[in-house]
Amino acid sequence: MRLAALAAEGQTLTYGALARDLGLRMGELTAALEDLMEQDAALGRPFRAVLCEGRLSRGLPAAGFFLKAAALGRFAPGQDEAAFAMAERAALWAAPPLTDC
Repeated sequence: MRLAALAAEGQTLTYGALARDLGLRMGELTAALEDLMEQDAALGRPFRAVLCEGRLSRGLPAAGFFLKAAALGRFAPGQDEAAFAMAERAALWAAPPLTDC
């Protein structure tokens, strides 16, 4: 439900803060976010994981997010990461409230 609240508020959060909020280790959080990305891709939804920011990535998700998005066929290497992330976030923020994350 933490990601649903972030989406409803039009907010983002660092991976570390989300891991602490959920009581997860970073590896567990990463695995959970990748699972969510697979679910979102299968359902044609924006990636909920885009609401996370890497500590050193200037407000963008970490590199692993873009690698997973590429593996799922939604991001092309060389594509503008900031533009992709902002488009995904805008789609999430404009969508009906999420109830399953």
